[in-house]
Amino acid sequence: MIHNGTTYDLTGPEDAPVVALIHGLGLTRAVWQWLIPDLTKFRVLTYDLIGHGQSAPPEGDPTLKDLSDQLAQLLDHLNIDKAAVVGFSLGGMIARRFAQDYRDRTTALVILHSAHKRTEKQQAAILYRVAQAEAEGPEATVELALQRWYTDHAQATRPDLMDLTRHWVLSNRREVYVKLYRILANGVDEIVAPNPPISVPTLVLTGDEDHGNNPAMSIAIAEDIPRARLVILKGLRHMALAEDPAAVNRPVTDFLTEVLR
Repeated sequence: MIHNGTTYDLTGPEDAPVVALIHGLGLTRAVWQWLIPDLTKFRVLTYDLIGHGQSAPPEGDPTLKDLSDQLAQLLDHLNIDKAAVVGFSLGGMIARRFAQDYRDRTTALVILHSAHKRTEKQQAAILYRVAQAEAEGPEATVELALQRWYTDHAQATRPDLMDLTRHWVLSNRREVYVKLYRILANGVDEIVAPNPPISVPTLVLTGDEDHGNNPAMSIAIAEDIPRARLVILKGLRHMALAEDPAAVNRPVTDFLTEVLR
C-alpha cells in the first residue's frame, strides 16, 4: 500500500497494540522479515523510508525531523493514535526523534544498533564513507559494510545473506543514498540528552562486535532515557537481526509483550 509516496504494510490483529518498525540506511522494510513472525500479538506497521525501497525520493535535502514526520503522517493516514516504535540503526535515530517530537503518540521504544555521540575518529570515519558514497555510489561502501555488519562466520557461510544485503544496498540511487547518509552522520546531536528526557519504556540493544554502533554508544543512549533496559549481544555485529534472529527477537518480543499489555 502507498500513502503520500510512502510504501507500507500493516498486518496483525486490528485491535492489538501497534508496533511500527523503522529500517536502517540503504535497506528496506524487508529487513524485518525475521522479526515479524514473532510479533503475532501486535498490529505491525512496516514502511520504506523516504528514498528507500518503493517509497518516493525526497524533495530537497531531508532532515531527521522529516523522517520522524514521515511516520507521524503515516499513522495519521491509518487513524493510529499511538504506537511502539522499533528502530534499527538510522531507524533508531528516527525512533528517538519521533519520541521527542510526538511524545504523546509513543507508547514504547526499542533502539537496535543505533548511534550516540561519536568520537572525533568515529565521526571522521563516517564522513569519509559519506564522501565515498557521494563520489562513487553505494558500490564504494557496500563490501566494507558487509564486513562491519556480519561476523566472519556469517560472511564465510551465508552467501545468501550477503547477496541479499548487497542487493538492498546497491538498489539505492546514489544521490538519494548520500542525502540519507548525511542524516546518519550528522543527526545524532539532535537526539543526545533530550530535554525533557524520553519517558516511555525503552529497550536499547546492540552487539558487542558492532563497532560502528558499539556497546558504549548503547550504554550512553540508555543513560539518556530513565529506566531504559540495555542488552548487549555476545559475538554479533550490526546485522544481528538477520544473522541470528532469535538472539534479537527474544528480548524484543519479551519487552514489547511486557510493556504493551
